[in-house]
Amino acid sequence: MTSKDKILDIAMNLNRIGNWAADDYQGKKKRINLFLDQTNDYINKLDTSKFSKKFNKTYSNFIKNYSELEKIGRQGPKNPLFWAEDMMTWGNILTHRAKLI
Repeated sequence: MTSKDKILDIAMNLNRIGNWAADDYQGKKKRINLFLDQTNDYINKLDTSKFSKKFNKTYSNFIKNYSELEKIGRQGPKNPLFWAEDMMTWGNILTHRAKLI
């Protein structure tokens, strides 16, 4: 699996998580946590040394934001819709920027 494929898997997970949170955070919290775990696994297995300079900047910003988003997601966001939107925004950003890898 290429780095681009892994980034696209991360992006897909973020969009799924965001959709579930927007639909019914409390009812889908177990599934959300499962996909947060899976996303962390994907992140930990990435070889970032092969990223282009342009994508590396995006990825660095994502990692900084993701750690906080993950923490909020596990604790239970005060406003699940806003949190969901942030997750989906990063999913979309990574999807569109993956071509720069």
